[in-house]
Amino acid sequence: MRTLIEQATCVLPEGTRTASILIDNGVIEAIDPVDVENIDERINARGYVLIPGVIDDQVHFRDPGLTHKEDLHTGSLACAKGGVTTFFEMPNTNPATITKEELEKKYELASTKCVVNFGFYVGATPDNVRELQQVDQKPGIMIFIGSSTCNLPVVD
Repeated sequence: MRTLIEQATCVLPEGTRTASILIDNGVIEAIDPVDVENIDERINARGYVLIPGVIDDQVHFRDPGLTHKEDLHTGSLACAKGGVTTFFEMPNTNPATITKEELEKKYELASTKCVVNFGFYVGATPDNVRELQQVDQKPGIMIFIGSSTCNLPVVD
């Protein structure tokens, strides 16, 4: 689906200006000039401000294990409300995200609960170096050098 957002006040790296944005299947294809052929939807955004989505690279949604505080669904809803389009969650949950299996479970759970883009850190422990080498999807490896909500400190 091709969507054209017209006359938006856009916040861009070079400053703020009125522009049109072409979105093709959920991906920004062009910002002025745009090809206006074969548009499925036009949105007049005059009077509205269009800003880029924020990436929050350190969230603690506590899912699984401590969901009475927050979970992936409520945390991702809060992200969307605040303009955060992508988050990366820390591994100090219960159980801790320190194995390939736990990380895969998190991605599967998030795919059913989250309303924004997501990624998960995997936690390093003194004993899981080989396990970390087998993990396919990892935006990063988190090393805790102090106390945390689970057994994650690496002291050496």
